[in-house]
Amino acid sequence: QRFSANASKSKQATSRAKQLEKLQFVDLPASSRKYPFVQFDIKREAGKDILKIEKLSKEIDGVKFLDNIDLVVNKNDKIAFISDSDLAITTLFQILAKEIEPDKGTFTWGVTTSMSYFPSDNTKYFSDGTLDLVNWLRQYSEDQYESFLRGFLGKMLFSGDEALKKANVLSGGEKVRCMLAKMMLSGANILVLDGPTSHLDLESISAVNEGLTRYKGNLLFASHDHEFIQTIANRIVVLNKGKIVFDKETTYDEYLETL
Repeated sequence: QRFSANASKSKQATSRAKQLEKLQFVDLPASSRKYPFVQFDIKREAGKDILKIEKLSKEIDGVKFLDNIDLVVNKNDKIAFISDSDLAITTLFQILAKEIEPDKGTFTWGVTTSMSYFPSDNTKYFSDGTLDLVNWLRQYSEDQYESFLRGFLGKMLFSGDEALKKANVLSGGEKVRCMLAKMMLSGANILVLDGPTSHLDLESISAVNEGLTRYKGNLLFASHDHEFIQTIANRIVVLNKGKIVFDKETTYDEYLETL
């Protein structure tokens, strides 16, 4: 029911529904579906100052994606960014992750903050065909022991020989699970996630949903999954034509009622 209205997942949800209809409950088999274990723990709690954005602007190829953006992120905010342009949100997140420079304006992270970023395009992280997943994850781990790394990969459904897959041959969903594992190892108290449910199956989306709901740090995220936004966000920021047109502590459903 949850995923039937999701354009990218409706076919998968419909298929599951048909399977359920055919089940004989007197002989119900054990589920073969696997859920990854998603748990984001913070190493250090952030102070009161999280993020301040002032007069931020950015134009790319003649298109102004950000136009004099002002925003203050408060402690415990879990902000869902909604926009008429996915590229506008991606541009903002790339600036905050210091991957690109703004044309003008400033942003300041609090001195006690640590940030981990989930980009919409993760291609550059998986270009090295010499690395298997154990050694790929080792790059981001304080604990370098193979037993720890394999155990962590197992939580993300890479067990046994799966952990020896080369990083450059992974599917889209496998890459997303690896990026989530990288973020889980970071211990960051701020997560910036640009479409974290893309390419994931229903079970993995549910696991990420639950993990972010439990997360004790700050979240800045974008998603097209209604339930995902509704159950995680406590503040909605709407960015249209490069400007913030709505910013309020509210649920997604309450925001939709204002339209």
